[in-house]
Amino acid sequence: MPQKTAAAKKQAPAKSQSTKRTPQEEGALMELFVDSLKDINWAEKQLLKALKKMSKASTSDELSTAFSDHMAQTEGHVERLAQVFESLGKKVTSKKCEAMAGLIKEAEELIEETEAGTEVRDVALIAAAQKVEHYEIATYGTLRTLAGTLGLSTAQKLLQQTLDEEKTADSLLTEIAEGYVNEEAGKE
Repeated sequence: MPQKTAAAKKQAPAKSQSTKRTPQEEGALMELFVDSLKDINWAEKQLLKALKKMSKASTSDELSTAFSDHMAQTEGHVERLAQVFESLGKKVTSKKCEAMAGLIKEAEELIEETEAGTEVRDVALIAAAQKVEHYEIATYGTLRTLAGTLGLSTAQKLLQQTLDEEKTADSLLTEIAEGYVNEEAGKE
């Protein structure tokens, strides 16, 4: 990141030792946090549908099982998000996540563009799934940090659990790809 210039440092307000925020600042930050929760809630619900398709489209039993297992885990993510909303005293709602909609559309296109029963299809599915995982890792990491900033310890713990699971899912996909799928696809 670029360093602040001397002029920018002079203009920046001094940070106080306290992390107290004005009601207006906390309101805006809380609004951003809740809006982001709605976004990822929609994303997780759509991902449930996509994972089912990806599991069926997989060539390898191991990859199909990984998608099925992650589908069950994703149901837990939706439940955990409901707990976060409840901890805030908010109604559980969703807002269309354009980023996830695009990632899912790309995964569906890859299924259509690759030949069924090939390792190349599995490579494409893993690549698409890892894009989704990386989006979720970024989102849950940000939400966890915002929850901490807002002093929402219950939400922070719940979001950390999901973040950890997303990282594990991403690692598993890498293991499957590097274990044999990529090499086998190269032979097709």
